[in-house]
Amino acid sequence: MTRKLTYNHTVYACFMGYIVQAIVNNFVPLLFLTFEAQYGITLAKITFLTTFNFGLQLLVDAISSKFIDRIGYRAAAVMADVFAAAGLILLTVLPDMTSDPFVGILISVMIYAIGGGLLEVLVSPIMEACPTKNKEQAMSLLHSFYCWGHVGVVLLSTIFFHFAGISNWNIMALVWAVVPLVNLVLFANVPINSLIEEGERGLSFKELAGRNLFWILMIMMLCAGASEQAVSQWVYSFAEAGLGVSKTMGDLFGTMMFALFMGLSRLVFAKFGSKLKLMQYMVFSTILCVSAYLLITISGESWLGLIGCAMTGFAVGIFWPGTFSMATASIRNGGTMMFALYALAGDTGCALGPTVVGRVAAANADNLKSGITAALVFPVCMGIALLALALNRRKKVILQ
Repeated sequence: MTRKLTYNHTVYACFMGYIVQAIVNNFVPLLFLTFEAQYGITLAKITFLTTFNFGLQLLVDAISSKFIDRIGYRAAAVMADVFAAAGLILLTVLPDMTSDPFVGILISVMIYAIGGGLLEVLVSPIMEACPTKNKEQAMSLLHSFYCWGHVGVVLLSTIFFHFAGISNWNIMALVWAVVPLVNLVLFANVPINSLIEEGERGLSFKELAGRNLFWILMIMMLCAGASEQAVSQWVYSFAEAGLGVSKTMGDLFGTMMFALFMGLSRLVFAKFGSKLKLMQYMVFSTILCVSAYLLITISGESWLGLIGCAMTGFAVGIFWPGTFSMATASIRNGGTMMFALYALAGDTGCALGPTVVGRVAAANADNLKSGITAALVFPVCMGIALLALALNRRKKVILQ
């Protein structure tokens, strides 16, 4: 089977890898109210599931680089999909098998979070190592599949729940578990290159940390995650107020709209990247992001705030894959360590952004606009980091 598969199939496996990550991050949140009603779990405990999921993925980001280099990309990718599938499958049985259903759900989340964390570190370097043309465009297209996966999970799950009933959520969990099972078969057989050429080695943390460019890009990754999630986690409120629909429909519409526009941004660069310069596109996106934040915070109309949320989704779309592309082009032999550290920085930003919004809003009588205003610091810092990067290039300082 291996001989029949090409690097095109490796690219497809990477695309599916980000769909798997979208599944493990976005399916269970659709069931929060169901878990509360079915198992009598408090909302405080249910909210902890999201924190636990992303917290564990952060831990995997931090410790996985050496482990992955030892066993290889193929074994690690297969292992990631095994964990993702196992967690989704166990979610359908463990809550009823444990004395406390919350413990069963937590164990399931823990297992698929390990898979999600590994995929976060693995997929981009596997894609980068493929002998494809237009690396920057390919990376942008790759990351768009997380957005399409996000939209697909919300839309298809909602349609299933409407016709089959929310009580049959465990069937949908098993359906979603098929995706990582198919993907592990792909990863087990497709050709996979190493980022590091034979006879060379990847840079150590000490070697990376000694480069100013590494830290500039590290700040950019943190700002990418924070700029995205600061609005994404609160878009539901704007959707509900702006459209005047039920909270459930508002939540779903807000989530899908943000993900759709973020994916569209990545697709635009993937399609027209040969005519667009990555640096210019990211500068434009930074300006658009600041403008979108201001539209959300200054406008008095809810529908304008909703447009601001959509604009934010489009603006932040290129931040994450664009920074990855700049890193691989600027730092030779960064290897798995570099990708793991940048994934860690991005995920830290994903946790930091909504935290800043929530804390500032709470300190101002739950004024969400004040929280979004405070989060302006993240796209502004992204702009400053891009300026530092441009000055570095102009001076022709090559950090190899």
